[in-house]
Amino acid sequence: MSKDLQKKTTAAGLLIAIGIVYGDIGTSPLYVMKSIVAGNGGIANVNRDFIIGSISLVLWTVTLLTTLQTVFIALKATNHGEGGIFALYALIRKRAKWLVLPALIGGAAILADGTLTPAVTVTTAIEGLKGMQFGGNVPVNTQEMVIIITVIILLFLFAIQRMGTSIIGKAFGPIMFIWFTFLGVIGAMNMVGDLSILKAINPIYAIKLLFSPYNKAGIFILGSIFLATTGAEALYSDVGHVGKGNIIGSWPYVFVCLALNYFGQGVWILNNPGYHTTGDFNPFFEIIPENIRLAAIILATVAAVIASQALITGSFTLVAEASGLKFLPRMNIIYPSTEKGQIYIPSVNKMLCCATIALVLYFRTSAHMEAAYGLSITISMLMTTIMLFEWLQMKAKNIHMTFWNWIFLIFFGALNLMFMISSLSKFTHGGYVSLLITGFILGIMYVWFYGNKIRDKRESHNAYVRLDEYTDMLTNLSHDDDYPTYATNVVYMAKVKYNKFIKREVLYSILDKRPKRARAYWFVTVNVTNEPFTAEYAVNTYGTKNVINVQLFLGFKKQTSVNVYIRQIVHDLIADGTIEPQPQEYTTTPGRDVGDFSFVIVNDVISPQTQLHGWERWMVETRVWLQNLSSNPASWFGLEFADTVVERVPLILGRPNPSHIKRVAPKNFSNMKTNDE
Repeated sequence: MSKDLQKKTTAAGLLIAIGIVYGDIGTSPLYVMKSIVAGNGGIANVNRDFIIGSISLVLWTVTLLTTLQTVFIALKATNHGEGGIFALYALIRKRAKWLVLPALIGGAAILADGTLTPAVTVTTAIEGLKGMQFGGNVPVNTQEMVIIITVIILLFLFAIQRMGTSIIGKAFGPIMFIWFTFLGVIGAMNMVGDLSILKAINPIYAIKLLFSPYNKAGIFILGSIFLATTGAEALYSDVGHVGKGNIIGSWPYVFVCLALNYFGQGVWILNNPGYHTTGDFNPFFEIIPENIRLAAIILATVAAVIASQALITGSFTLVAEASGLKFLPRMNIIYPSTEKGQIYIPSVNKMLCCATIALVLYFRTSAHMEAAYGLSITISMLMTTIMLFEWLQMKAKNIHMTFWNWIFLIFFGALNLMFMISSLSKFTHGGYVSLLITGFILGIMYVWFYGNKIRDKRESHNAYVRLDEYTDMLTNLSHDDDYPTYATNVVYMAKVKYNKFIKREVLYSILDKRPKRARAYWFVTVNVTNEPFTAEYAVNTYGTKNVINVQLFLGFKKQTSVNVYIRQIVHDLIADGTIEPQPQEYTTTPGRDVGDFSFVIVNDVISPQTQLHGWERWMVETRVWLQNLSSNPASWFGLEFADTVVERVPLILGRPNPSHIKRVAPKNFSNMKTNDE
């Protein structure tokens, strides 16, 4: 989306917002009322007070959590226009170290939702075909057929991710606009049969239902109610793609269409009290006339695919941001188009695909999936509430603002906590799967983040040396004709702390292992900034023309293409005389003034001399294992097609105990016994 559309509200911007932002919350009518009625024992066990109270709960939940908390408050907490839980953390992380915990928990929960949303939405849509007759035949007559069709659609959806969605994405807006309009029109057609359903607008009916004897689930009905607002976090995460003005402008239309559909489903349920009293049913499909039901199912399936697509691409963005913030290992990121922010991560796509299809095969029906769905999002919204409070406190200018900030935390914190506790009632019915996925992702993020912290804290005081103390030696090696040239430019992806300290193992690689003679030695540090799209660099040559410390400053959403950046930097420094020219006598490119490159990446392996014990040792060992398990380190820095060498060096943490071996006289050899004897 162009920057102009992001800055102002336009018709095109509103349409694109409808296509990108509302996929998840827009498919909630497919399963919300079905879940509510099923949770109360079926359609035979509901009455007018129950239905009106349930719809009132749905409307006011969406009003409070989506409209008030997300649209009116969260959208203000953007990081240079970018939203989402990690962008919010980048804004407030300097306030307190403990804020990393809600960021990790919330991020893990959102990623878990990325596996559940495609499974439940596509399955629910396809279940609408079950039992339908086509020319006297019923092609989808069993749940097994539903599962097969669902799996085929999901496989296709994940397969096309590598091609990018720039072309398909342009159709999302018009399709979702048609979908929401359809929701509103069908709902209104059914609603006119009993306009008393509009009583649900009064929140008193919602409160009464929570304590009503007709509500068999009691307070735990909120676990099903919350499904109506599961897409709220997408509004915040996607603000950078469409702009807050377009979200604020399009949300009223979306909300009205959703409300009308819930009203329509409620009226249909009240007018059909004995319908399918012993069988499963979905009021969403029942309110649709039979002559257009097939078209509606196709439209619902397309909407479900669009909702799933939004969650999948959102997961890619979230993982990329997590890597930039050192919450996850670096992964190979592919940019399938020139559009800003559109990325593809092969490893994440494979894991999401396997997890989503596994969920479909495990749960088999959408009713079972709904038990797992929503729990992870209640967790993420509670974590976002805590972080939003810290952001509001950071912006508070007086005691009155601080007072209202505490009101915000108490009210929305209690509300989100209530929904989370209600969703936990589904734990034994499938909610445990949601928690297991969230816990698995959280475990990886926790180990990676705190494993890095322990490693940095416990590294030996001799692990770092001053780079500026070795510049003479490196310059001399650069001009020493007794050694063969290793490469014109040797580039080490190695962090230089405080502009002068570097790991000893890096200089050991150049000087000790086998002296690497080069015209220029580059030490490149990639710094991830709080801003999303920063692209800057600074250099320090320490008064030489051969030793260059390069500090790259890249935004947390910026592509790490070191191979491209370093070539530009070499051109810049040769042009202003900072480093020596590199004319090439033998080349296919006339006038080429930059030599060849050899990139070196130094990876850690745990040394037997490491003196860490217990929990700390396990954390560091697991962190190193994750590092070696993840993608090729060359891809982390965009060096897949460059001449790259990965060297492994022992990582010694803590103060190693000195080991000594005793020398004996040769005459004692004959008196010593060995295992061979």
